[in-house]
Amino acid sequence: MRRGGQGRDVVFGGAFEISPLPAAGEGNYSITERLRMRTLALAVVVAFSHASLVNAVETYDVLVYGGTAGGATAAVQAAQMGKRVLLVEPGRHIGGLTSGGLGATDIGNKAAIGGLARQFYQRIKRHYDRSESWTRETHQAYIDKRKGRVDEDAMWTFEPHIAEIVLRQMLAEAKVPVVFGQRLDLKNGVSKHGARIASIRMESGETFAARMFIDATYEADLMALAGCSYTVGRESNSQYGETLNGVQLGSKKHQFNVAVDPYIKPGDPSSGLLPGVHGGSPGEHGQGDNRVQAYNFRMCLTDSVENQVPFPKPAGYDPLRYEILLREIMAGQVDGMQLSSAMPNRKTDTNNSGAFSSDNIGMNYDYPNGDYAARERIWQEHITYQQGWCWFLTNDPRVPEAIRTKIGAWGLAKDEFTDTDHWPHQLYVREARRLVSDYVMTEHNCRGTTMAPDSVGMGAYGMDSHNTQRWVKDGYCSNEGDVQVGGFSPYPVAYLSIVPKRAECENLLVPICLSATHIAYGSIRMEPVFMVLGQSAATAACQAIDQAVAVQKIDMAKLNQRLLADNQILEWTGPKRVRIDPASLPGIVLDDDRAKITGDWEQSGSTTPYVGHGYLHNKYEKNEASEGKTARFDVPVRKPGRYEVRVSYPALANRATNVSVTITSADGEHSVTVNERQAPSIDKLWQPLGTFRFTPDTPATITIGTTGANGYVIVDAVQLLPVP
Repeated sequence: MRRGGQGRDVVFGGAFEISPLPAAGEGNYSITERLRMRTLALAVVVAFSHASLVNAVETYDVLVYGGTAGGATAAVQAAQMGKRVLLVEPGRHIGGLTSGGLGATDIGNKAAIGGLARQFYQRIKRHYDRSESWTRETHQAYIDKRKGRVDEDAMWTFEPHIAEIVLRQMLAEAKVPVVFGQRLDLKNGVSKHGARIASIRMESGETFAARMFIDATYEADLMALAGCSYTVGRESNSQYGETLNGVQLGSKKHQFNVAVDPYIKPGDPSSGLLPGVHGGSPGEHGQGDNRVQAYNFRMCLTDSVENQVPFPKPAGYDPLRYEILLREIMAGQVDGMQLSSAMPNRKTDTNNSGAFSSDNIGMNYDYPNGDYAARERIWQEHITYQQGWCWFLTNDPRVPEAIRTKIGAWGLAKDEFTDTDHWPHQLYVREARRLVSDYVMTEHNCRGTTMAPDSVGMGAYGMDSHNTQRWVKDGYCSNEGDVQVGGFSPYPVAYLSIVPKRAECENLLVPICLSATHIAYGSIRMEPVFMVLGQSAATAACQAIDQAVAVQKIDMAKLNQRLLADNQILEWTGPKRVRIDPASLPGIVLDDDRAKITGDWEQSGSTTPYVGHGYLHNKYEKNEASEGKTARFDVPVRKPGRYEVRVSYPALANRATNVSVTITSADGEHSVTVNERQAPSIDKLWQPLGTFRFTPDTPATITIGTTGANGYVIVDAVQLLPVP
């Protein structure tokens, strides 16, 4: 039986009902308005029909609000467990970011992904194993380009529309009814009886009742309207004893490495600041604030001319918005559109890269708590900004011709996002509201120093935050907020982090905007993890129904048993990375975060052992000329004497054999060469460089350089041990 109110689209077991909608360019609609008004034309066999829908309140077992990839897997799981489930999606698409351009899956460790999430990626592989799926290049050419493996059971890169097809197929096979185009009433959207949600009301006036609810959106409106505690922005480091939260001054990546004047008239503060930069204080290092890491769109570009649409010039385009970018380019830093991961059929997943790129820094603070009008305005401003950025780089005559030509070889993919003028239908809402429950995931969980109880999935990606603000530092542009720290093993995510406090709501689960600090959320917030947590949330919801208890009081042993039976990964049994706490080491030890660097270095932790939280490498490319990057440690020597100088690095075959290290001491300057392909001679961690005399009143520096290096140069830590 089909039930519902007028004006909504329903999917029943694969039969999609739609109503006539305006075509691109028809009417005065923004892209985001058109997104909500048109359904993606999918290459799947579905039956379309109009139905006579009637207003009726029907009680479901499980209602999932949000058709993200995590919401889709939640709905499939509930259906597979025999429950009457309804998936309500405010827009017109299934998959969220997974089908919205993020085809280069952020994983951390593929072995930590199981259950329905892994089944999704296995289905992606089966699609691309068919020769007819390759229309713009051969399968082998793509594998060679990606330097990928062909013996994996899953494929982790894909075209956006293929992801949506696969997710819709999974929903259809599970016979999950899906309602499209219904948004919560933000004023009267939740009806509760005590601590339980009884029903939810949509803007249209339609009401849905259920025994259990799952908020699987990126914004968590249902969670907020249900009266659950939540937070927005960054906690201070002191709140949970963290080191990477709050304001992060001194960020080294996605940063201006050249002097870029922030004023409309260079050198004249009275002329005003250029758009996108502020002149106030960024805050103290580690201080909490309400700033939100930047959003962007993950663009699907192609260099296939026959499948290409030129970058559009957006309405409201203002070249002054990109004056900072122009000055950066003219100063010699060109890094704005370099993070383009190859996707099948000569397409890309193009993300933010560099100091001034697709991230619209500082323009999203009002989004998490905003109403629909505010979010629409922010969404459209991000479209204008990013389309204008593309237009500027390919059309402004002041941009060097070589750059215009290089970027101009790319365009939007004609066969993607066909109902939104080939622009992604999903804004990358990296972070919005976050639940505050009885268990908050923190940096300590990510690093493995605290183990979360009652695992419902594994996090594995590095702690990641994009920039949150652009400010004036010493008269020049500077970005703040970027964090990229990895080097830890997969870790469990607590069940209590996806359910509210019992006094606040007994029948709601929140697998996407879960309870985690800003920096821990930066590791957890990956699409496959959301799919894992969505499935676990649905399992818990079904068991809460069967046990007639609140979601906070389910039998955890039975939950664990069912999750394992469904091939979820709840515990990491693979190789663990060996991290040495610098505080446990003798002498003077400086980790890589104390190094003053020149040039572009990247944080990593893929090889162990190492000191601290990871190490730096020089992003060596074999076909590129070696650059003169440096990492200098200024050693605070308080007691004069002779010290043995050591450096640490995890050895590997791709390292340089000729790493230059310069020691400046009271004896003068001394240079040595280190072969980082050979394991350090002391505990496979430390390589001695010699004994030198140091005093408090003479410079004491150790500088590691890349000039002439024939491989990756690793900067981990330095140690000075006093010699009797």
